[in-house]
Amino acid sequence: MVDGLDNVVFVTETRPEDGSLDLLGLYDGVAITDRGQYGFGELPDRIILYREPLIAVSEDLDELKDQIHVTLVHEIAHFYGIDDDELHRLGWG
Repeated sequence: MVDGLDNVVFVTETRPEDGSLDLLGLYDGVAITDRGQYGFGELPDRIILYREPLIAVSEDLDELKDQIHVTLVHEIAHFYGIDDDELHRLGWG
């Protein structure tokens, strides 16, 4: 799934801009189903993992790894145009 990602960077931030612990990750970009071709000099889309919220929902290191995995799958799915309703239906909500 990662091989098909084009012009996307993965970053971590401490928390979302609003300071909440409710959001574990974010896809900041335009899904490939909604965009045309990238032009010269386009900034990449971003997949952001929020460190403190991920730690807050995890009991231990193994659970943290699982939460990171689920969050990455969820945000990568948004890159491919899969919305939250479909992700919840598929068990990745």
